[in-house]
Amino acid sequence: MGLYGVDEAVIPYNLNGESNWWHDINDSPLWQDRIFHILTALYGLVAVIALVQLVRIQLRVPEFGWTTQKVFHFLNFLVNGVFIFRRNVQDLHPEIVRHILLDMPSLVFFTTYALLVLFWAEIYYQARAESTDGLRPIFFTINVAVYSIQIAMWLVLWWKYIPVLVIISKMFFAGVSLFAALGFLLYGGRLFLMLQRFPVESKGRQNKLQEVGYVTVICSSCFLVRCIMMCFDAFDKAADLNVLNHPVLNFIYYLVNSDTQGRKNCKNRC
Repeated sequence: MGLYGVDEAVIPYNLNGESNWWHDINDSPLWQDRIFHILTALYGLVAVIALVQLVRIQLRVPEFGWTTQKVFHFLNFLVNGVFIFRRNVQDLHPEIVRHILLDMPSLVFFTTYALLVLFWAEIYYQARAESTDGLRPIFFTINVAVYSIQIAMWLVLWWKYIPVLVIISKMFFAGVSLFAALGFLLYGGRLFLMLQRFPVESKGRQNKLQEVGYVTVICSSCFLVRCIMMCFDAFDKAADLNVLNHPVLNFIYYLVNSDTQGRKNCKNRC
């Protein structure tokens, strides 16, 4: 008998049992279903919020056409709405089709939040009485480059499946996420510091200051976490995010994405 009358053999048994909880959940079809349904509900909620915001803006200012704000909410609705089909994509063949359908939402996700960075950059330079003419061409150039590189990798994988290229593709997405995080830190930080210099009595200053600060921290943190998880995904098969038998890992990864979009939609600003 060990200390306090507990058999010492029980301790390693319990510790071993506790260490297996991750594998027990991953191997449980019930938990896989539960977590997928929870994520589907969360993404569906964010999609509905984005659609409601889009309709409200359209009814309020229909004469402005497709503004940055409207495009942002539409892309948010699109990215979140397609999550319900995530499970069906898992069994599609050929494999290149599965790669494309799994990667495309990540590309649109990047474009969606690059729009927000663009909007903040325009506000920042306009407030400093500087030209913003070059910002939109830069935005489109970056997006064309990102999509072109990814399409090139898809075409190579379609021609010949190269495992190393799959790793490169995942690292590319990790790099894109890191780039987005830096964009939020750069222009969100600049906008935050600029708002701090406004007179304290300025109308709405405090609300805008808090909003920009919260969104900058949340979005940059979430994109950074996304980057780190994509790096693990690239080199560790046990951390694969494109399969459904890693429910706990999937829950953390997709919850980070959902939290980023949900918080921004609830702010109802762009």
